[in-house]
Amino acid sequence: MVKQIHIVGRKNSGKTTLITEVVSHLTDLGYRVGTIKHTHHRHGIDTTGKDSYRHREAGAAVVGILSATTSGVFQPVKRHDRSTGNYGRILPMFSEYDLVLVEGDLAADAPKLEVWRAANNTGLLAAKDPSIIAVVTDDPLELAAPLLSRSDVAGLAQFLLRLATGDACKRRADSTVEIQIENVR
Repeated sequence: MVKQIHIVGRKNSGKTTLITEVVSHLTDLGYRVGTIKHTHHRHGIDTTGKDSYRHREAGAAVVGILSATTSGVFQPVKRHDRSTGNYGRILPMFSEYDLVLVEGDLAADAPKLEVWRAANNTGLLAAKDPSIIAVVTDDPLELAAPLLSRSDVAGLAQFLLRLATGDACKRRADSTVEIQIENVR
């Protein structure tokens, strides 16, 4: 089963930069990492006027595109399906990977880490959202949730791998989750 871990945070908190650093680090170590970008914005994935776009516009239920170096599938999401259940549609394509990092999606029923920077002057999502299991920051912060150092990419990558395999969390009898982190500040 593919384990997805969501990296969440407010705009300009550094989610994309953190994910790219973690993916680069894990790839250098020989791990295979998949990523998914979750967005609430509506935008086209293929280019207007190109053949795949024309196929979709003509009414094709699903459109695939294959080239010598990449492949993709464009499948519309039915309005009533817009929920965390949509991951079930694409995660099977990630089954051969060690870890899948999802950028965004606070509504997902999956582990979430929040990236936070004091310089943004924004509220902390974890303060009101118990589904966020840890906060990634190098700024001073008073919070009950565990804090992970933003500058320790190697430590964060190892934590994510342990989280993906279930080695970083254990469910207690009262149904709460206990996080086991060595590098808590």
